[in-house]
Amino acid sequence: MKTLYPEIDSYHQGMLDVGDGYSICWTQSGNPDGVPVVVLHGGPGSGSSASTRRFFDPAHYRIIQFDQRGCGASLPHASEPEADLSANTTWHLLGDIEQLRHFFGIERWLVYGNSWGCTLALVYAEAHPQRVAALLVVGVTMTRQSEIDWLYNGLARFFPKEWERFRAGVPESERDGDLVAVYHHLLRNPDPAVHIKAAKDWHDWESASILIDIRATLPSRWSDPKYLTARARIITHYFHNRGWLEDGRILRDIHRLDGIPCVMIQGRLDLEAPVVTAWELSRAWPAARLVVVPNSAHSPATSEMAAAIVDATDEFCAIG
Repeated sequence: MKTLYPEIDSYHQGMLDVGDGYSICWTQSGNPDGVPVVVLHGGPGSGSSASTRRFFDPAHYRIIQFDQRGCGASLPHASEPEADLSANTTWHLLGDIEQLRHFFGIERWLVYGNSWGCTLALVYAEAHPQRVAALLVVGVTMTRQSEIDWLYNGLARFFPKEWERFRAGVPESERDGDLVAVYHHLLRNPDPAVHIKAAKDWHDWESASILIDIRATLPSRWSDPKYLTARARIITHYFHNRGWLEDGRILRDIHRLDGIPCVMIQGRLDLEAPVVTAWELSRAWPAARLVVVPNSAHSPATSEMAAAIVDATDEFCAIG
């Protein structure tokens, strides 16, 4: 079984003004002359993680990471009371990725995306197929309404106690409605007592499905109210607006990815992003290779998932 590469520090980092009052924080690590790979983090709003670099051979890859608008070290931060997310959409993020590519003078790159980052990677590739040398997507999502409904309703049958607690976090009169919309409203409340509690309640619900894999652990930053507030605000902003994506758009436009090598890696026991989504994508795109990892859930950090990811990145070392 493949193992992760050693931990490495970035050799270059900075901020890029992308317009609309936003600056995004980026880092480079690995080999400055290596195969470029852009890493699209999940959430939305989770921010970059240095541990993701360990999926890539640092002798071969030029690893480019960035914090998407409003999260991580990017500015302004979505946790700020006056934060305006109107210019923080899927289409703004696609523009940011292209600005980064131009900034670094890269013609084509490997695009890696996990969870929400998978949706972003697929939409980016369909919009700019000539800029994508290969795709590697993990924990496959397409951010369709059915997937959002599953996360914030369907999963209740597996976690009834946690679901009741999640519902109890909103006013009683709104508990049978659209909980994403209700939390979206609560998280925009300027009173810290309201939005910090809503952010914690939101993440308590998410943790139920994450910890179904006994090997998974919650990131240490989940103890930071500022981080939780920003992440929950961004997630509810995106999911309340259905990612600004027409349902079925990714499958409809999948023909635009003809000729692009792709590996999809999916945990068989993934409750957050059930394997059916990856299966539907693989049926629409037979040239892509679907790797289903037994006894694994949504986290890419467990040994079996990590090994599958490293297998794929080693395979892609030769792309140009």
